[in-house]
Amino acid sequence: MLADYARCLAAVIEDVGLGPAHVAGLSWGGTVVLELYRHHPELVRTLVLVDTYAGWKGSLPPAEVRARVEGAERMLAVPVEEFAPTMPGLFAGRPSAEAVRLLSVMSADARPRSMRTELTIMAETDHRDLLPEITVPTLLLWGELDTRSPVDLVARPLLGAIPEATLVVLPGAGHLSNIEAPEPFNRTVREFCLARS
Repeated sequence: MLADYARCLAAVIEDVGLGPAHVAGLSWGGTVVLELYRHHPELVRTLVLVDTYAGWKGSLPPAEVRARVEGAERMLAVPVEEFAPTMPGLFAGRPSAEAVRLLSVMSADARPRSMRTELTIMAETDHRDLLPEITVPTLLLWGELDTRSPVDLVARPLLGAIPEATLVVLPGAGHLSNIEAPEPFNRTVREFCLARS
């Protein structure tokens, strides 16, 4: 199933027709772009992995994976008209009103069935075998205070496993580091990609 998401992403890159791409993914998106690299490494110029995982199974202790699956089941058990996807620990502190608005807009299009599929895939995925095979420059961009994918638990093992990885930690940011620290986030991604174009 994860391979289907990767195939869709590959089709977009191929359709644009500009050659290998700088491919970024945050959280779930990072798991998808790792799967893209597994099946289509020729389409990837660089990887930008943001507050993500080598799958939950590949990055988290089994008890934490079980707790997240149980939390997701509770979230998904509400009636469809009351469904509002939320995850604890997305922000380092109290989010700004603009961040809350943006997250609400993004969440409005989430469907319970799609969320169930995504979370099931995350719980079962283990990309640890792939990491040493990655040969493209890889930026690991992390919020310092990310409690969903903590720097020491998740980012540092990725740094140790991916041969050409660089870790940049954004001070004061949480799991949604792109929203909490947009200026340093954008500057870091831009500099990394331009230096490798």
